[in-house]
Amino acid sequence: MTRKAQSNHQISRRRFLKASANTAAVIAAAKASFIGGAHVAWGAGPEVKGTKLGYIALTDASPLIIAKEKGFFDKHGLPEMEVLKQASWGATRDNMALGTKANGIDGAHLLRPKVHLYTTGKVIQNNQPLPMYTLLNLNYDCQGLSVSNEYKDLPVSTDASPLKEAFAKKKAAGKEVKVAMTFPGGTHDLWIRYWLAAGGIDPDKDISTIVVPPAQMVANMKVGNMDAFCVGEPWNEQLVNQDIGFTAATTGEVWFRHPEKVLGMRADWVDANPNAAKALMMAVMEAQMWCDKMENKQEMAEIIGRRQWFNVPVPDIIGRIKGDINYGRGKVAKGTNLLMKFWGPGGDVSYPWKSLDTWFVTENIRWGKFEPGIDIKALVDKTNRSDLWIDAAKTLGVADAVSGDSRGKEKFFDGKVFDPADPMGYLKSLSIKRAEV
Repeated sequence: MTRKAQSNHQISRRRFLKASANTAAVIAAAKASFIGGAHVAWGAGPEVKGTKLGYIALTDASPLIIAKEKGFFDKHGLPEMEVLKQASWGATRDNMALGTKANGIDGAHLLRPKVHLYTTGKVIQNNQPLPMYTLLNLNYDCQGLSVSNEYKDLPVSTDASPLKEAFAKKKAAGKEVKVAMTFPGGTHDLWIRYWLAAGGIDPDKDISTIVVPPAQMVANMKVGNMDAFCVGEPWNEQLVNQDIGFTAATTGEVWFRHPEKVLGMRADWVDANPNAAKALMMAVMEAQMWCDKMENKQEMAEIIGRRQWFNVPVPDIIGRIKGDINYGRGKVAKGTNLLMKFWGPGGDVSYPWKSLDTWFVTENIRWGKFEPGIDIKALVDKTNRSDLWIDAAKTLGVADAVSGDSRGKEKFFDGKVFDPADPMGYLKSLSIKRAEV
């Protein structure tokens, strides 16, 4: 072999060895980057490097914020993900209708019923349907039913009935009784309606319901604009810390382990970018696991409390995410099971059970948002992508704990039972409702 040939052979060998080493490093990194050593055999990788997601300043948006802050989006091939604060749930709706192609958003931290309300066009301009998917459930529990200090001497708890007479007297004196929630037909609207109705107060006849963005709840109660409200954290805890009102009950006491927010995405974006949607889900699922660990709660509160996210002091966040509930009026419960849950055993919190969607559609039938004749199952099947969740979980190596569509019968604090196999039977059992069934 000539000297030139030997030299070329050595260069080629060095290149081969270097390329082999690089390939091995890439494979090792890919294996290490997934739970259980799962590798990227699921596809060619995301079709896009990211998109825009909306969030409201509520603690249950934490998985999206943590996925961004802790690099989970980057890890799964989405380095250009943007997580953008929205001014209100109405603004979220409007930006979702635009989509990123028109400078809006393609997905968001959403009130779970919004997926149904958007898809059917019930809350969209000109009733134009906006097909949406529920990709995963972000959290369980830890919203609050809070009341002005005007009523602090009444024995109000999960039992709202002591407010019935007080509200009636206020109305008789010519004053308006106003109860705030965050979006008509959304979770907070449904929680406060359920709670009031269970106490014999008709939320459409005995009071006036008003819409207030979450971050404006405390300020509005401070100046006397409302008598009670339902919102997520950290706003109930902030209310108590500022001694403006008290928490009558957390929503987990109304329905323990209830679903709350979801990762909702425009169906057209998911359909056009199936690999990116899967990567997005895996990033958020890993963030949910991180958020669920008690040892991460302090850091989580510090991150989401920052000016660019919530701009809220850590003491207004930390208690309730650990299960320490300061209700106000001198009542404090430490170490409860009412803390916000993000992942749960085997990911059962994250899994989007279709039976839970069935309750939300049924409850919105109760209050007149949907007609009693709506095909509940068809709407849920159209919007709930539990199949995508299972696929993403399998790739992460965490898909052996949940399956099926139903979590079974659900029990509420007042003894009512929701059987997802018989939603009309549940509606018939409720004395206060708008639906004629």
